[in-house]
Amino acid sequence: MTKYIFVTGGVVSGIGKGISAASIGRLLKDRGFSVFMQKFDPYLNVDPGTMSPYQHGEVFVTKDGAETDLDLGHYERFTDEELTKRASITTGKIYLKVIKKERRGDYDGQTVQVIPHVTDEIKGAITKAAKESGADVVITEIGGTVGDIESLPFIEAIRQVHSEHPKGDVAFIHTVLVPQIPGSDELKTKPTQHSYKQLMSQGIKADVIITRSDGNVDESLRRKISLFCDVPPEAVVQSEHVDLIYEVPLIFHKQKLDDYILGLLNLEAKESRHHEWKDMVDRFKKADQDLTIGLVGKYVQLHDAYLSVAQALMDAGYQNGAKVHIRWINSEEIEKDGPEKHLKDLDGIIVPGGFGNRGIEGMISTSQYARENKIPYFGICLGMQIAVLDVARHLCNLKEASSSEQNPDTNYPVIDLMESQADVENVGGTLRLGNYSCHLLEGSLARDLYGQERVDERHRHRYELNNDFRGRLRKGGLVFSGIHEDLDLVEIVELKDHPFFLACQFHPEFKSRPNHIHPLFNGFIQASLKNKK
Repeated sequence: MTKYIFVTGGVVSGIGKGISAASIGRLLKDRGFSVFMQKFDPYLNVDPGTMSPYQHGEVFVTKDGAETDLDLGHYERFTDEELTKRASITTGKIYLKVIKKERRGDYDGQTVQVIPHVTDEIKGAITKAAKESGADVVITEIGGTVGDIESLPFIEAIRQVHSEHPKGDVAFIHTVLVPQIPGSDELKTKPTQHSYKQLMSQGIKADVIITRSDGNVDESLRRKISLFCDVPPEAVVQSEHVDLIYEVPLIFHKQKLDDYILGLLNLEAKESRHHEWKDMVDRFKKADQDLTIGLVGKYVQLHDAYLSVAQALMDAGYQNGAKVHIRWINSEEIEKDGPEKHLKDLDGIIVPGGFGNRGIEGMISTSQYARENKIPYFGICLGMQIAVLDVARHLCNLKEASSSEQNPDTNYPVIDLMESQADVENVGGTLRLGNYSCHLLEGSLARDLYGQERVDERHRHRYELNNDFRGRLRKGGLVFSGIHEDLDLVEIVELKDHPFFLACQFHPEFKSRPNHIHPLFNGFIQASLKNKK
């Protein structure tokens, strides 16, 4: 029988609810249990795929092509499990299903209401995740905070899940802020008490309370929270500030949170493999070299827009004994000032994904500068298209080469819309999404880094290298080292006469883990370290 953990938030958002949920997933996996993680987002968008990066941050893509919240990246990195579309549920998805059913007449003339029809659909999403994953424990994070109007159907649904299951099958974990009063530096538990009462008013009693605070939540504060929130003192757990987010499971384990949760769910305790995660964290913390990587993009004002890229860079750095310092560079600044001012003292340069034509010329200048000055260059998605345009313009004498996304009237559409995208009308959910296979050219850098002939990687794009220009690009020195054979699409390009000039159409950051560094990120960091020396 699957067990269920629901993680809610109170007081304010942005206090690490996703990291707490992911850490619990890590702890349970270390105790020998299989886990599946979900995020319920209360917005009316069907998914975040059409949302601005400035509004939402990164869009994380699952192996089966779901466009999801960035918290799913944390879930995958902490648990080292590949999630599916069942892991991401939004209000928009739920209401869309309900309305489609109503239009088909599935409700037999009933008045369609939030309770039971919407809540039944939410509960169905939970049970389907449990059935399809076969996990011992399904951990579901409820987005937003308790009391938000948008979250009410989700809160009611998980209340019903609790009432419909035997005791010991469901646990509620509530994350709260314990603020520190400026001047006196006194910690106040009153917001926690109010948040707990708000949750109780909606029919849910928290089993565990996780606190976030600038100060130490000492024993007296734990007992105060325990008294007013009706949980044992050992169920009050502090999520401390840490240097590495991967330390959070260790902090929770030290406070015996995993033992307490196993007791709540009547799961037989198994010996923890927690030392493996601890060894990894200890190794990461010993990194003593400094490495400066320039991330050249168009959404750099909001670092969360490139969260998985940044985390993959830092994890690969730690693995190689280096602390990666990311220099966030707006490509429009390169257009204004030229590349020399911003790029001259970098150890490596990465150009990640993006859409639209803003800042494109600055990115092309970045690729040219990295190529000519032998600085390791790693392009991802748009970053690959940028590298191709640089080579086309400066090595193949196609000075007006462009992408039909940025310039639909170009005579040299070196990057063009994929044939499968030509008749697409709707914007949402219609990109080339999810896992596709890639054959790696023998003798190439990509093949050497992966150490295998074929790989599966995740995609999110509409535009692709135009095969009509392959011959001219090859004469210019571009190597097509990764090909999706079924559709004959170029997935990886590289240059031979360069320490590291490699770019891929897919998103390797989505498959990088702290305990399994992605080969391309690992190779890029190693090349950047050599360049530094």
